[in-house]
Amino acid sequence: MTAVAPSLQTGQATRARTTPKPKSGAWARRAPLLPALLFTIVVTQIPFVLTVIYSFQSWNLVRPGSQHFVGLQNYADVFTDSQFRGALLNTVVITVVCVLVALLLGLGLALLLDRKFLGRGVVRTLLITPFLILPAAGALLWKTTMFDPTYGLLNFVFGGDTDWLSEFPLASVMTQIVWQWTPFMMLLLLAGLQSQPKDVLEAASVDGAGRWRTFASITLPHLSRYIQLSVLLGAIYIVNSFDAIFLMTQGGPGTSSTNLPYYIYQRAFQGFDIGQSSAMGVVTVVLTLIVATFALRLMFRTFDVSRGVK
Repeated sequence: MTAVAPSLQTGQATRARTTPKPKSGAWARRAPLLPALLFTIVVTQIPFVLTVIYSFQSWNLVRPGSQHFVGLQNYADVFTDSQFRGALLNTVVITVVCVLVALLLGLGLALLLDRKFLGRGVVRTLLITPFLILPAAGALLWKTTMFDPTYGLLNFVFGGDTDWLSEFPLASVMTQIVWQWTPFMMLLLLAGLQSQPKDVLEAASVDGAGRWRTFASITLPHLSRYIQLSVLLGAIYIVNSFDAIFLMTQGGPGTSSTNLPYYIYQRAFQGFDIGQSSAMGVVTVVLTLIVATFALRLMFRTFDVSRGVK
């Protein structure tokens, strides 16, 4: 009996170690996240489901009793709408140009701020400031102090009385968006530059590699995942730009600076066409998801969460 007791105790201890723990601990860790999850579902998923339902109906708020099911007719009208195609083209142009220009400017500023010089902290703070300003405030700032044909700083510097928002509406809007988002690109790329291993840079310098050779062969490959992240996040935010167009050009002259968010706003809140504006919103979300999925796949090829950087 005395010889069996220790073996029984050892077996019970082994079974206690191998027996899976109850899931109450996992639920206890997840429970604090449930309110945030429910809030997200209420404010994002339920409105989107209602938008999809409305997109299959013909409903104009100025015509009581006009709500009825029309199937895919709203989607057919969307793809045959020349103004929608023009707004889609403007959205693509604004997104591509603003992301690329902001990325290049942000890379240049990050390279400058990565060096040590007197007053670097002050300069860094001043360069970050545009990103801290509300988009609506930034749009009004550029409209009244930069592009104004009478009192604007651009006409004061270059001379003349050019009405920038009327003659160059799309370029003016893109200039303001680039000014707003360049600090964001700069911060991400600066974080990538400061994460470089210093011993590798010193070894390249000892081997006689110049600055351009070091940048092209070491720094740029190291920044590849940061550049991809900057492009992805910048595109997601810039494609939804609304404040600058609403406050600076109102989509004009005509529809020359109208993008998809502003055109959907016009159809929903000025034309009161709930059905077709909902179909436009669904199409915009689907196109954005396709682009975001493609970009994420490119990112995951470079950066693998489970195994680190490839």
